[in-house]
Amino acid sequence: MSRYVLDSSAILAVLNGESGADNAIGYFPDSIVSSVNAAEVLTKLTEKGNDVELAKRAFELLQLTVVDFDMVCAAKAAELRPPTRNLGLSLGDRSCLALSMIQNATAITADRDWKKLTFCPVEVIR
Repeated sequence: MSRYVLDSSAILAVLNGESGADNAIGYFPDSIVSSVNAAEVLTKLTEKGNDVELAKRAFELLQLTVVDFDMVCAAKAAELRPPTRNLGLSLGDRSCLALSMIQNATAITADRDWKKLTFCPVEVIR
């Protein structure tokens, strides 16, 4: 079982050379990522003008284990909507948090607002 679940913001920090990248990459060897967050990373990379195949290759170089977003994750993400509505968390955010809760793991993110959450452990990379 992995100790960490990566939010797309942590992965993008590494791929884009943003602040917090050095902290984020330290979590990678013992991390997993939801397929929803993988899709979000690829989307953000293609929005910057990258070809989707190039975005996929960049993501694959990170050698992260991608976990399918199944009905258990879907139900948990839906359950998280009411208590996180005030923070404006997206489906991608809630998919990361849901997987973290299911895996009893720590969520890794660049979003400082997640430190306000009390239902699962969170570490912020910057």
